[in-house]
Amino acid sequence: MDFLKKHFKGDLNIWAIIIGLSVFSLLAVYSSTGTLAYRFSGGNTATYIFRHGMFLSIGLLATFILHKFPYKYYARLSQIFIWIIPLLLAITLFMGVDENDATRRLSIFGMTFQTSDAAKLVLIMFLAQWLAIKQDRILDFKKTLFPVFCIIGVVCVLILPANFSTAMLLFCTSVVLLFVGRTSVKQLTVLCLIALVMGSLLVGGLYGLHKVGVRNVITQRAVTWVNRVERFAEGQSDNDFSGNYQATHAKIAVGTSGFLGKGPGNSVQRNFLPHPYSDFIFAVIIEEYGIAGAAIVLFLYLNLLYRTVLIVRKCEKTFPAFLAIGLAFSVVFQAMINMSVAVGLIPVTGQPLPFISMGGTSMLFTGVNFGIILSISREIKGQEKQPALPETDSRQQEAVNQQVAS
Repeated sequence: MDFLKKHFKGDLNIWAIIIGLSVFSLLAVYSSTGTLAYRFSGGNTATYIFRHGMFLSIGLLATFILHKFPYKYYARLSQIFIWIIPLLLAITLFMGVDENDATRRLSIFGMTFQTSDAAKLVLIMFLAQWLAIKQDRILDFKKTLFPVFCIIGVVCVLILPANFSTAMLLFCTSVVLLFVGRTSVKQLTVLCLIALVMGSLLVGGLYGLHKVGVRNVITQRAVTWVNRVERFAEGQSDNDFSGNYQATHAKIAVGTSGFLGKGPGNSVQRNFLPHPYSDFIFAVIIEEYGIAGAAIVLFLYLNLLYRTVLIVRKCEKTFPAFLAIGLAFSVVFQAMINMSVAVGLIPVTGQPLPFISMGGTSMLFTGVNFGIILSISREIKGQEKQPALPETDSRQQEAVNQQVAS
């Protein structure tokens, strides 16, 4: 116990959440990779669970290491990486590894990683730093909101052609962080509406170009986005079972699960779902562990957001408050999207379930998110013994806390 208290700092509830997600990850991935092992590894499931266990260990190691560093270093790093990330995204877009008619990964020294995952982390860190610095002139549209909104737009546009759902997730997370940062709601709403119109025109234009004969990777992606929405609409209007192949089998998995499920390793739909170990892993969890298991997973993510809000309320400075809530919301929002797809609430997006789905880059950067949140929590516990801030700073932080709580 003394060893744990010495080396594992921060909110113990968040550590427990990480352990819970890790357990579900190992169980679900081991069960859902059976078909994959049969097709490519002669039925040897140990190959994939070992690989996944290695990536999970890397994510946990990243959490452990980064929670030891003071959060002030992340502010400095964000100012450097915010200039590097757009370049990496552009290189990925035009020279990345082609995967499912999209270039989402960049190959470096024979290893591939998804640059959009790094972009999410860097942009959230940069936004937290920007909003913290600009608090005294947060309502200045020209010097505060407009410049940072342009940066958000550039990053999201570079992600959009290869990964529409990730671009939208990052945009929504950024808007939430801007709202929490006390920017003008009126100005933010106007900019969001303009971005929505421009995005719709972009997708519609690419779709139209494809229809008139301009065929390339980018226009094909626009057709894929439109088709997913159309298939989702058709499925909802036809007893929820005339949509696409993936969504249909996910619904069967959910519908046949019961309260306690079929038991570990007894999923049937894992043999039919194209990606049961990543995009639709929540459907496998529901089928094997039932509504009870799904409720536990949902509780873990919501509890992460709740514990982070408690951390934010104790922050004496604005940067760690913005950073913690931005990272937590990003993880939880992505989890909600994945789970919503599995139960048929929204169209298929291709978003993995954070820290549960199989995947190296996603596992690594989710671990980094957890590490930074725990780093903030660790330092706050040390600051609780320090004298209170002057009254003016306290009032400013109380306003931030009220925004976060709302």
